[in-house]
Amino acid sequence: MNRFLAKFPSVAWFDAVRDVYNKDDAMHGAGSGTCNCVVGVQVGRELFQLTFEGFECSRAEKITKSKLDDCDFYLHMTAKDWRSMLQNIQEHGHATDNFTLNTLDLGRVEGLSASTHNDQYREDLFFRYNQTLQFFFDGSARIKTTF
Repeated sequence: MNRFLAKFPSVAWFDAVRDVYNKDDAMHGAGSGTCNCVVGVQVGRELFQLTFEGFECSRAEKITKSKLDDCDFYLHMTAKDWRSMLQNIQEHGHATDNFTLNTLDLGRVEGLSASTHNDQYREDLFFRYNQTLQFFFDGSARIKTTF
C-alpha cells in the first residue's frame, strides 16, 4: 500500500490516486484499455478536472465553474456522498454494491454524470469509460485518505 496521506478533495489527493492508477497495468484493462476524455469532478462546490490520455491520467487540477465547459462530462455529488463512496472503497479495496459509479449513476434521478454543453457524443464518454474511471477511483484504496 502506498503510504501517501492526502485530504479529499484536493489536487494532492487526485495526484496520489493518479500515481497509483498510472503505475498499475491491471487498471488499464477495461474496454480497449485506453481512455481519452476530460472529466470534471464536482465535490459540493469544489471543482477538479482530470485528463485521461491513452493508458494514463495525465493531469489533475482544480478548476473554476467556467472550465466545466472544457470537460466532456463531470461527475457531481455532495461531499458526503463522495466520502461514503471513498470510505466503501477503503474498506473493501474497491467500490461495492451501491457505491460503484454505475450504480450511483443509475440510482440518482439526476444521474451522476452531467455536462454544460449538451454534446451527446462527449457526454456518452462517461458510459464508454465508466469501468476505467471506476478503476481510477478504486486506486484510492491504496492511499490513506482524510476528509
